[in-house]
Amino acid sequence: MGDQNITARIGKPLVLNCKGAPKKPPQQLEWKLNTGRTEAWKVLSPQGDPWDSVARVLPNGSLLLPAVGIQDEGTFRCRATSRSGKETKSNYRVRVYQIPGKPEIVDPASELMAGVPNKVGTCVSEGGYPAGTLNWLLDGKTLIPDGKGVSVKEETKRHPKTGLFTLHSELMVTPARGGALHPTFSCSFTPGLPRRRALHTAPIQLRVWNAVPLKEVQLVVEPEGGAVAPGGTVTLTCEAPAQPPPQIHWIKDGRPLPLPPGPMLLLPEVGPEDQGTYSCVATHPSHGPQESRAVSVSIIGSVEGPGLETLALTLGILGGLGTVALLIGVIVWHRRRQRKGQERKVPENQEEEEEERAELNQPEEPEAAESSTGGP
Repeated sequence: MGDQNITARIGKPLVLNCKGAPKKPPQQLEWKLNTGRTEAWKVLSPQGDPWDSVARVLPNGSLLLPAVGIQDEGTFRCRATSRSGKETKSNYRVRVYQIPGKPEIVDPASELMAGVPNKVGTCVSEGGYPAGTLNWLLDGKTLIPDGKGVSVKEETKRHPKTGLFTLHSELMVTPARGGALHPTFSCSFTPGLPRRRALHTAPIQLRVWNAVPLKEVQLVVEPEGGAVAPGGTVTLTCEAPAQPPPQIHWIKDGRPLPLPPGPMLLLPEVGPEDQGTYSCVATHPSHGPQESRAVSVSIIGSVEGPGLETLALTLGILGGLGTVALLIGVIVWHRRRQRKGQERKVPENQEEEEEERAELNQPEEPEAAESSTGGP
């Protein structure tokens, strides 16, 4: 008699019937198990002890596995003898399964370029047993990898503790030039056991571009020349005609600006910190990065950093020299004034000395006369 195939979900109970066994004791029956938990045949009987929490014989002779696991896969056999002496054998081949979560497409592309290989995305299925398979579909039809226009890179991992599988499938396609502009891709998981339903991802629809090469990147500044009054607005527009549209990044004074990609840069209320040279870099999938010419943004009537510092230093030096010159002029004027005062005092002193000398040298004639008249 051949084995009967039984499938059981992991973690659920499983009951195997022993055909021909009397419904009530006394019973003559024996179960033999050869699974991932045994090195040889394991024998169980109604009179024996249960096998821990793995399996036990019920009163009606059936075998109960309270929670089936991956290690319970294998062969189960029962031999029963009826009260009339008839022997009956039951053989089972048990396989277990676990339904994974719904598959999903991670890191999907947003657009494709015709004529060159493109990554569509990676389909992921987690927590299944047995492993199963992943398949890609284009507009509802299965894609067959051919190594040219369609290629698939697959990876299968098994969890070291649970034994469950995780599948990855990366799809690369090369759309034909002039083909469909909006293809729809999806992915499906097919279980490793028969009669189990497939699981499908949500579809993704992509745009296909027929490549137009990037010829030249131009940077337009408004107002023309990039000079504005303080507080004015400057608009920089990076023109890079190509298909698919390239990514635009901005550079100021040779350093990338921490801004999201975009073809326009707006500088409102321009201040000194906004002055400098600007350029844009267009990155195209088939041509790489290409930088525009640089343009200058400046404030009308302003002096930029180094010139302003030099002017302030010059004014400081000139101011200091002026102060020193003023002090020297005051000192010289004061000394000259002292000298003139001294020159004026010298003649006056000389006249006083001459008058004193004249009075001392004058003869005493009146006194002599008086003495002559008063004699005897």
